Amino acid sequence: MAAGALLLGGAFLVLHGRNAEVRYATAAVDRGDVVEVVGATGTVQAVTTVQVGSQVSGTIQNLYADFNSTVKKGQVLARLDPSLFQARVEQARANLISARANLERSKAMVEDTRQKYERARELAAQNLLPQSDLDTARSNQDAAVAQVKASQAAVSQSVASLNQANVDMAHTVITSPIDGVVIARNVDVGQTVAASLQAPVLFVIANDLRNLQVNASIDEADVGRVQAGQEVEFRVDAYPDQTFPGRVQQVRLQPTTVQNVVTYNAIITVDNPQQRLMPGMTATVSIVVRRAEDVLRIPAAALRFRPEGFDTSRRQRPRQGQEGGTAAAAGPGGRPERAGGAGGGGGQAGGRSWTGGGGRAAGPGNAGEAAGAGNGGASGRPSLVFVLNEKGEPQPERVRLGISDGQFVEVREGVDEGTRVVTGTEAEGTRAGAPRPGVSPAASNPFSPQRPQQRRR
Repeated sequence: MAAGALLLGGAFLVLHGRNAEVRYATAAVDRGDVVEVVGATGTVQAVTTVQVGSQVSGTIQNLYADFNSTVKKGQVLARLDPSLFQARVEQARANLISARANLERSKAMVEDTRQKYERARELAAQNLLPQSDLDTARSNQDAAVAQVKASQAAVSQSVASLNQANVDMAHTVITSPIDGVVIARNVDVGQTVAASLQAPVLFVIANDLRNLQVNASIDEADVGRVQAGQEVEFRVDAYPDQTFPGRVQQVRLQPTTVQNVVTYNAIITVDNPQQRLMPGMTATVSIVVRRAEDVLRIPAAALRFRPEGFDTSRRQRPRQGQEGGTAAAAGPGGRPERAGGAGGGGGQAGGRSWTGGGGRAAGPGNAGEAAGAGNGGASGRPSLVFVLNEKGEPQPERVRLGISDGQFVEVREGVDEGTRVVTGTEAEGTRAGAPRPGVSPAASNPFSPQRPQQRRR
């Protein structure tokens, strides 16, 4: 008895489900703007950023700039303790004085040895001086001349040491190399700076915060569509309700590979007259690849809708001599049947007979129709949408598509303005999980790049 009751209840539920009325959600074909974009993320940064360091080691004695300080080129930012460098300068100056004194003594020795050599030569001419004494006088004169040259070299070396000491002394004063704003200060008064193989960074100065750039990472699948001069719109988390404009300046050829993901850097120039943008902000970028204004468009959800029983995998291309909007397919009995066209009465498509019934989203076999607009030729890419006939049943219509922005797709031919296309099904209200009319899942995806919606005309 219990098993029979369960069987009867199950049969009733099945029959009741089959006979339940299916209602379809529709959206009208309207006119508006469709903008195809490439989404990316990037970082706001200054066009020119200079790291100010120290070439010498020492202790910070004074600081004359802080965070957000506006500085001019040549302005003093900090000073190191100069006492050690002043001592080196004095030592180098004393060495120079000593070297010059040695040079004067060497010159005097040259004059003395010259006179002795002349006297010895006169005596030797009169055979009053042995030849050995004459040779000794000549050697002493040559040695004195050589000593003068050595003293001159010592003077030059002392001058160079003094110049180096003066340069090191000058490096204790840290000045700004450019006009700009201090965005980082890494030292305090009394801190010891050790300059070895690499100069320590004391300050970071941005040249002009009124002109910034966004360094965006473009995926390798999209980089072929990004070119210099394209318009850009981006948002930052600090101002979620404001969109900032920009323009692509350069697409750099250097690839960046992170976990087998290859990206390329695109440099986007941005005007920041109010200085609301700050270096380091994360930007969500939308690069405008193509734009279509005041064109017919349909919701992207209409391209994904397929009625229950509609099989696109069995559709065949039109034979030679047939109309482009009709496709021949083998029916259940092996006879060729025609898929419902724009003007057909609608019950057969894809080789299977269907009349109304529930709906489903496009599967892997027809995902290409739903996803791809704008990759075809001048006439657009062919696809399929469904409209309701006189009986309230979905009927296929062949269309040619243009570009897509994720929410709407441009329609170049196939349907007229005002035509209502099926975007999903409703059962006793809006079914959970069914797409809303005119809204695509890509538009509600938080990971998809979002663009501000333009006012519909």
